[in-house]
Amino acid sequence: MSGTGALRAHLIEARLAGTLATPREKSLERYRLFAARDPRALLGLEPVGEWPVAEVLRLMARRCGAAADPADARGPNVIDPDRTLAALERFAGRIAAAAARRAPVLLGTGHPHGLLEFYAALADGLAAAGCAVLTPGRGFRADMTTRFGVRTYVLDYVRGVALMRGTGVGGASGEGRVHTHSPLPVRLALAAAADGGGPLPELVVGDHGWICGAGQLGFEAIGLADADDPGPFVGEAEGRVCAVVPLDDAVAAAHYRPLWRYVLNRAELH
Repeated sequence: MSGTGALRAHLIEARLAGTLATPREKSLERYRLFAARDPRALLGLEPVGEWPVAEVLRLMARRCGAAADPADARGPNVIDPDRTLAALERFAGRIAAAAARRAPVLLGTGHPHGLLEFYAALADGLAAAGCAVLTPGRGFRADMTTRFGVRTYVLDYVRGVALMRGTGVGGASGEGRVHTHSPLPVRLALAAAADGGGPLPELVVGDHGWICGAGQLGFEAIGLADADDPGPFVGEAEGRVCAVVPLDDAVAAAHYRPLWRYVLNRAELH
């Protein structure tokens, strides 16, 4: 699947765009949390603007195609597939530029169950082009707040992609890959790279706290975001995140394969 038309059809069929499984109510609640500066919604971003709920709604309507009317409060959320395709072009352009200059890159995800293969394929393509795929801070620990209280997680890398794992017996790294929106993992990785004398990444690729946290620190950051996560889109609007692709980030892993193949083809890394 390499053509734009075929990919657009796939986005709708797999519910990556078009009518999503994500309920509108969940998105509106996340917008309210963001407007209230709740850290769970900021994802490491420190917005310059005020961003009241009405302005967040208008932004998400522009970037995702979601309804801008706050009275539209029920039913599934929506992402315009044409906006997803346009953002994929910008995303692929950043990947191509990094490959052309053989830039060191850092890739990480808070959705390791569904998105790991997507980022790993990009890591493979960038490495083949001569980019250093960085893995700083492997084994470093972070105490992170979860809905179950504070938990200690370990930074790990799989196929060049950073993720967090739970700790097992005796505090050793466990098998469980952790879903998290926190910016702490990227801060941990970047601090480890700096403390180790570099190199630092010239491009950070990821989602949630990975791109908001990196962008807030001044790194070029690109990634994926769902319609219920305004943080990356606000970061893009304020110039700290460089390219955000709107799509559902919680579908089956296999549904993202046409996307990474499309990106690698557009970036001429196939």
